[in-house]
Formats: sequence, C-alpha cells, structure tokens
Amino acid sequence: MKISYNWLQEFIDLDLSPEELADKLTLIGLEVEGIEEFGTTLEGVIVGEVLETKPHPNADKLKICIVDLGDEKVQIVCGANNVAAGQKVPVATVGSTLPIKLDDGSFLTLKKAKLRGEESHGMICAEDELGLGTDHDGIMVLDSSLETGTPVSDIFDLYQDTIIEIAITPNRPDATCHLGVARDIAAALDLELVKPAV
Repeated sequence: MKISYNWLQEFIDLDLSPEELADKLTLIGLEVEGIEEFGTTLEGVIVGEVLETKPHPNADKLKICIVDLGDEKVQIVCGANNVAAGQKVPVATVGSTLPIKLDDGSFLTLKKAKLRGEESHGMICAEDELGLGTDHDGIMVLDSSLETGTPVSDIFDLYQDTIIEIAITPNRPDATCHLGVARDIAAALDLELVKPAV
C-alpha cells in the first residue's frame, strides 16, 4: 500500500519527517517497504536575464551567454537555437540538482564545466530539464516582468510529496486506506484525528 505523506497530514497534524514517520509505522506493526520522494523542488534554479550572446569560438552550434542572476553575472555555454539577449530564463546554478535521472539512478547535479574550452557556470534550462513539461525544442523563455534572481519554485506551482510504501498483512485490512493508517498513527502518538467531511 502506498501512502502519501501530504495526504496523511490532512487527517493528522504530523510533527515528524517522512523518515521518522516510517520508523513509527514500523513500530506500530505496519512494515515500511520503501520511501520515495515525488516531485521536485528545483532548489538552486533561479530566474536569469541573458545580457548578451556570442558564437562559441570552437563550436558552431554553441553560444556563450552572459547571464545576470541578480547578485552576479556568469558565463554559461548554451546549445539552444532560441537563446537571445534580453530574455528571462530559468538558470540551474552550480550545485543545483535537476530531475534528470542518470544511469546509476541518481539525479543530475550541476557542476562548473568547460565546454569546448569555454567555462560554463550553470545551465539555461528547457522545460523538460526542469520536469515542467516535455518540450526540448529550446530553452524555456519566462515572462519578462519576472525579477532576476527569483527562485523558479516561487513561480510555478510545484507538487512535492513523499510516498511511503507499507506491507499489508491479511489481519490489517484497516491499513488499506489513508484514513485507517492515519487512525493508527493518531492513536500511537496521541494526536487528534480529523475525519474528512462527507
């Protein structure tokens, strides 16, 4: 049975992290088989303004962009055809993690890189690289009224949750729904159970 941490919080006021909750569930007889993060925060991805672009001296399809991030200006090498000066764009800064799965199952963490001899301090992103859609025809161009340096997570309504998978034994049919699991947690932790309106 997969349980949504966010949904459980509609029934009980939890003051536990998903990992702490998983430990409590196991203690009350609901064996936790796994915990999975769902969604993305896009931490470290901010609004940047492309100040200038020039052709890359060592690659025909790449451009060198100077991008204002609000508190600093950085050089980013970009391969998108639609990048142009004056655009507001989502920029994944060095150290940010994008929802792009690598072969080992981990997610892409941005590092300072050298592309064909030119330093790149981040990445101007397409919507699919942010997990916001499937378009990869070019970079995502944002509304020009957005303030440079604003976190992209403040602009988009991003859904984030933790899914806790529990093993259901034949003697626990009460744990086959969120309300049943919430009732067990409320009883074990002496919390008030909020029943849904019918």
